[in-house]
Amino acid sequence: MSENSAAAQTSEIELSRELVGRFTLGMLVLADRGFYGFRLWQQATATGADLLWRVKTNLRPRYQETLADGSWLAHIVPTSGTARASTTPLTVRVIDYTIDDGRENPESYRLLTTILNPDEASAEELATVYSERWEIESVFDELKTHQRGPRMVMRSKSPALVKQEIWGHLCCHYAIRTLMVEAAQHARRDPDRVSFIAALRIARRSVAQGAFSPSGT
Repeated sequence: MSENSAAAQTSEIELSRELVGRFTLGMLVLADRGFYGFRLWQQATATGADLLWRVKTNLRPRYQETLADGSWLAHIVPTSGTARASTTPLTVRVIDYTIDDGRENPESYRLLTTILNPDEASAEELATVYSERWEIESVFDELKTHQRGPRMVMRSKSPALVKQEIWGHLCCHYAIRTLMVEAAQHARRDPDRVSFIAALRIARRSVAQGAFSPSGT
């Protein structure tokens, strides 16, 4: 297996271990439930960054104390491994909630955070912040399903050219999103209320009709 093909097999968890090295004091790092593991949490906590990670609801931290806002303090330890019994527990704050979206069985959420004091950030504030993380999922859909097209594949045949093609898609997405923000500000509306699909169609139509001038005039 070549070096390039081996790199393509690297899991998200392994890549996240490299990313942890960029965490710094003052950051609030959000992560989806697929990333949690005691060792990764321990590594991330050591950077001084604050963490707000979703975990699976079947994770059972050891209850310590209920706080004024309904969240609770707990200890976490490795869920497996020979060193589990001798590992020093880490204190976390647990936030459990559901979102009433009209379904009979709304999905349950469990968040772990290193922000232990509710006076610094309440459970409601942190749950609201975590909901913003889902905007990146919308971006992936915009890029992969609408901008690129669901059946389109990268045309390039080498890793360097694939990267170049990806950067091209990202730059295009950024340009469209910038136009959306400017249009929303002009109309005094929330940019989140502007349709990406509509903006994409307008941009494609404008390019096809030659409405965009390379010289900017």
